[in-house]
Amino acid sequence: MTPHFTLAELTHTDHRLLDNKPNAAELANLKRLAEFLELVKVALGGKPIMVNSAFRSKAVNDAVGSKDTSQHRQGLAADFKVPGMPPDAVVRAIIAAKLPFDQIIREFDAWTHISISDKPRRQALIIDRSGTRLFA
Repeated sequence: MTPHFTLAELTHTDHRLLDNKPNAAELANLKRLAEFLELVKVALGGKPIMVNSAFRSKAVNDAVGSKDTSQHRQGLAADFKVPGMPPDAVVRAIIAAKLPFDQIIREFDAWTHISISDKPRRQALIIDRSGTRLFA
């Protein structure tokens, strides 16, 4: 899809028995997401981005217990880690780069969620055992 992000990476799931093949619209969104992740990579100084989850079919999304409204369902979101860089630092670097993300979320201080949209809100959040709150 792009120099650093493949379709296989953006559709990978540990739920191998479930179909996770995107339709044409979802595939177009994944292309946009891959292009955006290239900008994230630049903002992070070229560090590797390890995508844990991007596109999720309905079956995969249900299996992981996520809501149908998740942007993962449309191919517009990715959860990722950056080796050697804590999620707080990842979030701060992306915010500082002024990238047009829709949401960026530090999830459980373990990974970063980022999503894109046609009308980016640039909403920064934290989700953990204490609940959901603004990233400060």
